[in-house]
Amino acid sequence: MSTKNTLPKHVAIIMDGNGRWAKLRGKERYEGHIQGVESVRRVVRAAADAGVEYLTLYAFSTENWGRPAEEVEALMTLFCSCVINETPELIEQGVKVSIIGSRARFSEEVNARLNEIEQRTAEGKVLNLILALDYSSRSEITEALRHIATKVAAGEVKAEEITESLVSDNLYTAHIPDPDLVIRTSGECRLSNFLLWQASYAEFYFPQTLWPDFTEEEFAKALEVYASRERRYGMV
Repeated sequence: MSTKNTLPKHVAIIMDGNGRWAKLRGKERYEGHIQGVESVRRVVRAAADAGVEYLTLYAFSTENWGRPAEEVEALMTLFCSCVINETPELIEQGVKVSIIGSRARFSEEVNARLNEIEQRTAEGKVLNLILALDYSSRSEITEALRHIATKVAAGEVKAEEITESLVSDNLYTAHIPDPDLVIRTSGECRLSNFLLWQASYAEFYFPQTLWPDFTEEEFAKALEVYASRERRYGMV
């Protein structure tokens, strides 16, 4: 069985290339992140206009904590300012924001801002925007299995009752459909610990464009590439 869908319901993006964009221009890395915010604005608008229902952006990985302290601090400040600056427009556009990942290492201020954007955009009906922050797919899966093992030990679930659906229901993305299309900008061709379980049957697209240069036209091209493919899900 093969299917050919013209529009992905869920697009996930690894926003790669901010640092390289800045380096090529003789700028500091944080300036690339600032410019990358404009690409986020463009893609959110483009996804909503195209009729995409879910858009997941890999904004900060667990591994990113290993970057220089000044860069991490600049990113935290950027997260907070973005909540303040972008929330009104997101509400106007009908965008609902959800956060996936661990929040334990974020400061009280950052967590307060994340809670704020989720609460203020909760009524959005046009686009579900999921931000992956302090996200690690391996940690997500490990945590899900630990939770299921606790239920087995308590006699709430039998070992033979553990199914793919049960695992999915214990991930951060429970209630979110698996991505149909995964885009990674900058020409790198790897997932980098992003949605490893959920992207099992996704289509992949790896443009050479660095994230700060990713435009509405680039996003439209990705949708065109997706529309040209046949998804077989392991069958014929």
